[in-house]
Amino acid sequence: MVFHEPLQASHVKAICSAGPNCISPFKTQESELGDLSTKLLLHYSPKACRNPICLDLSPNMLHGRLTGNKVVNWDIKDMINCVGGVLVLIPVLEQLSLIIPDQQTIDPGSDFITPDVTTPADGDWVILPSNRASEARLEKNLVATFLLVLKHFLQRHLINQENLLHSHGVGTVGALLQKLPAGHVDVSVLVAMQLLIEQVTFEKNHALLLQLHTHLLFNFNIWNKGDFPLRIGHIQYMSTVIKDNRKLFRKKYGVQFLLDTIRLYYGKNSHKDGDLSEDDIRTIRASLCGLIKYYISKGMSQEEMHSILGYIAAIGDEDQLCGMLELLLSLLQTSPARDQIFLLLFEPSEADSCYALLLNNKHSDRLRELVFKLFERMLRCDRVYEKNKQRLRLREAGYSGLSLLFSELHITPTLIRCLLNQVLHTDAVVNYKDMMALVQLTHRAGPGVRLLVCKRIYQLLQSQQDAAVQISRQQCWQDTLMRLYLRGEGSFPLRGSDTISTCSLDLSRSGGTNRLDVPHERRSRTGSRLEDDRISVGETRSVDSLENGDAISLLDTPSSSASTSTKPWVLGKSGGLMLDLSHLQSFEGGDSGSQTPGSAQSTPSPLETSKPFPGSTGDRDRDATPSLTEDSFLFSDNISLGESFNNAERAEEELCSMLLEIVLCVMWRGVEGSDDSAWIERGQVFSALTKLATANDLLLPVDQIKLSLMERMLEWSVCDNREASASSLPQHTENAVRLLHMVQDFLQAEGLVNPALWTEKVLEETVTLMDSLMVWYASGSQWFQLSQVGLRLLLGFMAQEDPEVCAMATAKLNGILQTKEVSSQDEACYLLGKVEGILRRSIQEEQAEETYSFLVPLLRTLLSKVHRLLYMELHLPKLPDTNGSPSFFEDFQLYCKSPEWRVYLDKYIIPYMKQYEIETFSQGHETMALYWKECYEAFMVSLHKRERDRGESKIRFQEQFVEPFSRRGRQENLRYNSMLKQQHSQNSATLRQWKASRRGLVCERGPWADRQQDEMHWRVSSAENFSRMRLKLVRNYNFDPHREASALRDNLGVHQQRVNPDSLLLEAVKQVKVSDLEDDILDLPEDDPSAANNQVEAEEAGQKEKLVLWEDCELVTVVDVVPGRLELTTQHIYFYDSSQEKEEGVGHDFKWPLSQIREVHLRRYNLRRSALEIFLIDQTNYFLNFKKEVRNKVYSRMLLLRSLSLYGTRSPQELLKASGLTQKWVNREISNFDYLMQLNTIAGRTYNNLAQYPVFPWILADYTSEELDLSDPRCFRDLSKPVAALNERNAKAVREKYESFEDPTGTIDRFHYGTHYSNAAGVMHYLMRVEPFTSLHIQLQSGRFDCADRQFHSIPATWQTLMDNPNDVKELIPEFFYFPEFLENQNGFDLGRLQISKERVNDVILPKWAKSPEDFIYKHRKALESECVSAHLHEWIDLIFGYKQRGPAAVEALNVFYYCTYEGAVDLDAITDEKERKAVEGMISNFGQTPCQLLKEPHPVRLCQEEVDKRKSQMDSSLLNMFEHLSDLKSFFVEGISDNVPILKAVVPKNQSHSFITQGSPDTMVTVSKNCLVGTHGWLPYNKNISNYFTFIKDPTVSNAKTQRFLSGPFAPGLEVTAGLFVVSHDGKLLFSGGHWDNSLRVTSLLRGKTVGQHIRHMDIVTCLSTDHCGIHLISGSRDTTCMVWQVLQQGGAPVGLNPKPVQVLYGHTDEVLSVSISTELDMAVSGSRDGTVIIHTVRRGQYMRCLRPPCESSLPLSILHLAVSWEGHLLVHTCIEGKATLKDKNALHLYSVNGKHLCSEPLKEQLTDMCVSGEYVVIGSEQGYLTIRDLYSLSLCSEPMAMRVPVRCVSVTKEQSHVLVGLEDGKLIIVGVGKPAEMRSGQITRKLWGSKKLTQISSGETVYKTQNV
Repeated sequence: MVFHEPLQASHVKAICSAGPNCISPFKTQESELGDLSTKLLLHYSPKACRNPICLDLSPNMLHGRLTGNKVVNWDIKDMINCVGGVLVLIPVLEQLSLIIPDQQTIDPGSDFITPDVTTPADGDWVILPSNRASEARLEKNLVATFLLVLKHFLQRHLINQENLLHSHGVGTVGALLQKLPAGHVDVSVLVAMQLLIEQVTFEKNHALLLQLHTHLLFNFNIWNKGDFPLRIGHIQYMSTVIKDNRKLFRKKYGVQFLLDTIRLYYGKNSHKDGDLSEDDIRTIRASLCGLIKYYISKGMSQEEMHSILGYIAAIGDEDQLCGMLELLLSLLQTSPARDQIFLLLFEPSEADSCYALLLNNKHSDRLRELVFKLFERMLRCDRVYEKNKQRLRLREAGYSGLSLLFSELHITPTLIRCLLNQVLHTDAVVNYKDMMALVQLTHRAGPGVRLLVCKRIYQLLQSQQDAAVQISRQQCWQDTLMRLYLRGEGSFPLRGSDTISTCSLDLSRSGGTNRLDVPHERRSRTGSRLEDDRISVGETRSVDSLENGDAISLLDTPSSSASTSTKPWVLGKSGGLMLDLSHLQSFEGGDSGSQTPGSAQSTPSPLETSKPFPGSTGDRDRDATPSLTEDSFLFSDNISLGESFNNAERAEEELCSMLLEIVLCVMWRGVEGSDDSAWIERGQVFSALTKLATANDLLLPVDQIKLSLMERMLEWSVCDNREASASSLPQHTENAVRLLHMVQDFLQAEGLVNPALWTEKVLEETVTLMDSLMVWYASGSQWFQLSQVGLRLLLGFMAQEDPEVCAMATAKLNGILQTKEVSSQDEACYLLGKVEGILRRSIQEEQAEETYSFLVPLLRTLLSKVHRLLYMELHLPKLPDTNGSPSFFEDFQLYCKSPEWRVYLDKYIIPYMKQYEIETFSQGHETMALYWKECYEAFMVSLHKRERDRGESKIRFQEQFVEPFSRRGRQENLRYNSMLKQQHSQNSATLRQWKASRRGLVCERGPWADRQQDEMHWRVSSAENFSRMRLKLVRNYNFDPHREASALRDNLGVHQQRVNPDSLLLEAVKQVKVSDLEDDILDLPEDDPSAANNQVEAEEAGQKEKLVLWEDCELVTVVDVVPGRLELTTQHIYFYDSSQEKEEGVGHDFKWPLSQIREVHLRRYNLRRSALEIFLIDQTNYFLNFKKEVRNKVYSRMLLLRSLSLYGTRSPQELLKASGLTQKWVNREISNFDYLMQLNTIAGRTYNNLAQYPVFPWILADYTSEELDLSDPRCFRDLSKPVAALNERNAKAVREKYESFEDPTGTIDRFHYGTHYSNAAGVMHYLMRVEPFTSLHIQLQSGRFDCADRQFHSIPATWQTLMDNPNDVKELIPEFFYFPEFLENQNGFDLGRLQISKERVNDVILPKWAKSPEDFIYKHRKALESECVSAHLHEWIDLIFGYKQRGPAAVEALNVFYYCTYEGAVDLDAITDEKERKAVEGMISNFGQTPCQLLKEPHPVRLCQEEVDKRKSQMDSSLLNMFEHLSDLKSFFVEGISDNVPILKAVVPKNQSHSFITQGSPDTMVTVSKNCLVGTHGWLPYNKNISNYFTFIKDPTVSNAKTQRFLSGPFAPGLEVTAGLFVVSHDGKLLFSGGHWDNSLRVTSLLRGKTVGQHIRHMDIVTCLSTDHCGIHLISGSRDTTCMVWQVLQQGGAPVGLNPKPVQVLYGHTDEVLSVSISTELDMAVSGSRDGTVIIHTVRRGQYMRCLRPPCESSLPLSILHLAVSWEGHLLVHTCIEGKATLKDKNALHLYSVNGKHLCSEPLKEQLTDMCVSGEYVVIGSEQGYLTIRDLYSLSLCSEPMAMRVPVRCVSVTKEQSHVLVGLEDGKLIIVGVGKPAEMRSGQITRKLWGSKKLTQISSGETVYKTQNV
């Protein structure tokens, strides 16, 4: 480039930064450069050189001369885009899966991984080196090589990047990598992927990068086949990427993704292949957890918390659970955002639901400790209000609920320790209710565990002032504490009935939920110990002293983590003791249940399988299988069981003594007062004991416990009395008195049975207490009573065998008696009797000398006291002297055996004694009995209340914690499973997409073309042309030859298919019959006018797309009903197919701009008003069925958004009126076919639903003649009668049947026909030779073909059947008028043989007058459009759509059908039974449905052609169709547009919008000359003065050098510029042009004359352009052998340019593309090339359809120079033999059907330069100067060629088919039109043809061009 003035630095930089080989530096840097082109002096580019000439690209036109040689290099990155894009590489990767990797080779990637593969300290990830030189080493691995090749293709190549993105290439690579055998993916592949990702990152292609992340980097399926270094390396690289941009990845690849990854690949069951060790898996898990931690360390969202807690709830594996809890704990310790995490954890049902984890039997203490640590951290948190902690403290639910839910097997010391810690140390005030709940929990554990709790309580009682009082206030504390005395189920000694080894069925995790209330037995875990719980508050630092929330948990002290080695005893099943020697051999329980300890000790039972397992695995089976590892009995011979039992004994002893202290403390200190209620509280302790002892085994005998309690109470009472202050003395005294009574009662009651209870201790304490109370000497009845009690007790003690007890008691009594007065005889008798009894017993027992010696002094004292009182001198003269007789001892021993003494006692003393006992003590006993009864009742009430509270607490606990936890687990599993399902479906969708893309690569014209091409099969496409003809077949990749259906068919002869109206369904139908039909009118919501306005504003502001509504619906197609979702936004309409297996990965998904919706119709589906049919501009249509109530909402929204005219809201009748179609038909403005099609559409008939398929009439009656004479009325059917009543005999039978029919129930109205003229079976009957109808037909016939005679095998025979059988009333379907393929058995189905003739049924037999299916269709259609049918068609319309459809007119016309077929006859919604409704729907669908009635009065008659012509001539602006007046054509010329410069393009664009004001003003005509001059002229196809010529107003700018507008930029040198390089947009505002030197496709605004778009996507020069009929797409062909389909951008309905990215790139040619054509409505893009082939692709998907090779006898190369597609899809091809000197046979025209069938060829005598297809005609211009018009179907000439005298450069037909515009070599524009003036209107002044001399406005008459006809 040379500039004529200096540039600024920024300009220079911008030009340089565009890089080398930049074709248009100005375009790429537009923003920085501004307009530099004005400063250019010269601009040369090697692209713009041709031989010696070098074009100057600046406006100065200073062309240069090239003296050197020009060398052209092609870059492979560019060239790959000529054969299929980057996708072409992928089959290479696919091939690799066939190679088995060589295992022996040393892993070439190992040197890329740093030696330290375990995860280093957090945040310090190992980054794989990306050394460029290392690529060579990577290439030893083929997969890595592939990724590197891909990388190089993407490097600095935007088109390749986009291509990869657009074609789902990355997803495909990811899916194929997953399918590779294991050894292929190693570290080299990882490094290669890293290099690829770095490259794309460098390119700043975010969309592509996202794909790489999704499908490669974060796709663990690829990397999980490898070994540990690869996996950990992958995670490290992934971490590196994440850490570069945490925010970007957090949503999609954040916490949830990582948790799912761990669960899926590194969970319990995911690594069954066992290629990784447990340690490796743990390391990987730790790395992934590290990433989770990284994400949330600086802040956490609620979703992330939900993810973590959901994971905890759903995962069963302990290792993983512990990992998660440790993660949370460490975050709470170190994270800067811990306050936020605390808040999230404290939300209800978040962290607190972890309580449920504690209840799962499978989890060990390790996990429980972690849960408690978490709770502890939370409870210690000082940033949270206390009220928020209440839930976690179980304030509402209560610990008792928790304690009830634990199963016995896992109440371990650790658990209790943790719970204790939580209750005691995380709250400033101890909650004793919780404490007691813990005590209740330990009831089911062994003594060691209970001891822990007791010690804690003991410490509390010692350290807390009010502890005892608090405990005494707890509900039924007596039972709670006393139950600790129970001998636990498995505590020492082991009872034989204990099952030691059971195999528990682990059913608790079916479906992943925890049924936590089912207790399970489990194997004990190592690490549980019986040792002392040494944590006391004093041993740790005081909690307050710890700073800033960094509190060290009390659980962290060393004693909580003792290892197994210290004590081999662990708690086993049921709290029993077992040896845990898991380091030795251990055995797993087999199926057998119980073994005695004896058998277990020596040998395992034979049923057990010997299999070692690591002692620390907490196996969790996700499946509900019997888990064998659950319960093991661990044993060994080298430690005697005896020793350990001693330990247990010690524990029990300690427990008992401590418990005693506690109970005592609570009873005595806690229960305050000395009144009845206090003593009832105390008494309940004994009631509790008594109750427990009756049914249970206690650690100590019950009496012993009671005794100990009493001993201690006495002791305490003595102390109290001794130390009592004056004020408290009365209370203590009363307590002492009550106590003494109690002791006496107890000893008298229990002591009789068990003498051991009379202990020295009791005696001592009692005596001391009584002494201190001075009972013996006090006066008053209460004290007297008490002294009697004292005496009685002493006497009781004396009677004991224990000499010490006896001696003490005797001495005491002796002392008392010496000082006490014995006043009454009764008392004296009592004392004497008792003492003597003891004495006598002692004498009888030999050994009791000692006792006797104690008793004698007492007796002596007693006798001396009562001697006088009892008149002993009188009765006992021989009694030895008591006063100081030294021999009294011996004397009395002898005396007491004497009769005198015995008689005295028996007679006087003992009766009085007994009497006295009863009188004195029975009262006391009764009082005590009553007292015990009260205690017991109070106890039971209290117990009952407590148990009810516990039960409620349990329910609350389950509601608040367990159920939310289970629910969360279930939800998480649902989410997880749906995630897996989605992953799977995405993967299979990707593979299906790839399968579809791959077809294009291996098809016959593909780069990897298979040598053996599959046979092609076809099915009907849903594409329609503008007359709604479904003409086209598309490839059927899922073809089924249906051989089985043929085999199943049995040829049973002719059975007429008759539907029996009296079917079982009638009952159902009767109930829902609707009498009158209401119209389907919609009330549009009037309340929301603002919505429409907003919409307009939004569009103007170019706002973002917003979702307006979405609804579930069904897309109804011919083949099936696809469930899905419809979304409406402010700009588009979307449908998402939600069926399982989507075809080609996309299924039926669609997305369209709202602006392309042409109309929306309300539809019925199964006679229900629930559907809509949407029609788009390009003829695509969709039939959507909604819920009934939703349909109208969607409809009104759609109309508002699209601002469509609301005529759609009216009934079909009104719709027809508003459309004006009838008038157009009457005036012959539309054809019969189009009118019938439109009537069907308005009446709700649709191709999408077989039950409502469009109906067409039989029109001919002659199927036998050799020639069809359309002028003979006898050839035609009588259209005024139904098809079954055409002959008189049938009509009579039908009439009789109608009149004789009577339904006794009155439900069924009379009818003429039990079948219908249009139903699903009928449609399939006709179309059964083409798929999908073949399959549907077989489905209807229960899996078989119908027998041959019943099939549609001959048109004449079918007509004959109609004539003969009054029950067959089938009319035709539209396919009979346009679709020849349905008459041929192209798929070669075996359709069977006819029964009589044994002829094989194959193609349909045609009438004699038809030579071929195409000929039949052509003639049949001609017949439909014939005069005869035109004159009578309205009669048939009356029958089907009009007034004869129902009512009296229908009866008269013999046109009444079964009532169910009429619209609105049945209300399906009234049938409640689903099955019944489905059956009725089926019946309706099979019977057929009558269309909506469109007219209630007779249909008008069509005008005949003469009348129309006459009318036209009277109109002002009448136009004559030139093709109807070929003999009267006349040519006119226009000069001065571009004199002597050829005109290359002259067109009148077809849909120019005129505002209402400019109606009738001229259209634009655009001309383009060879020198790039553009003209926009005025054009009217008529002239107001002369009735039928034209008006042309020349563009004034073309003739003035100053105002001329030229296309910018020179064309490529050496290129012949032809009409095919230019396309004018349909509204005449834009000109698209190709052929430019820089390979661009340019868009020029015709108004401004400026380039508004320049699109460089082709790799070589654009050689041809074409646009479609609806102006949506443009297609370009290029020298680079490809074609591109571009979307024309619309704004407000007008084209404004092209989308910069092509919609499709079409490949397959091997040489320059010379001609293209496109039909969006038929979804076909056609291209012709210098290689002699025509290739057809689809537009929407870009799929290869077929390749045509026009016939040519010459061996010289053939080129396809011109192509055209007719409205019916006929393909016209012009071929030319290159290099042939003479014109003979050089050029030819070939005609193909839309489905590629060669119909005819025609050699041409001249060299064709341009051709144009219009309707059924072809207009051709030639180099030799001729303009010829041919018939499209036969290619024969329609009239003589017109000689233009100079070569023709372009031809085009105006939109009204009134004129042909011809551009000539000499710059003249010739306009050919009908040259016969129509009749002059009266009063019009004739005007000379040459009168006007104005140059600007040329009226046709002045410029007649003399053409000589050849």
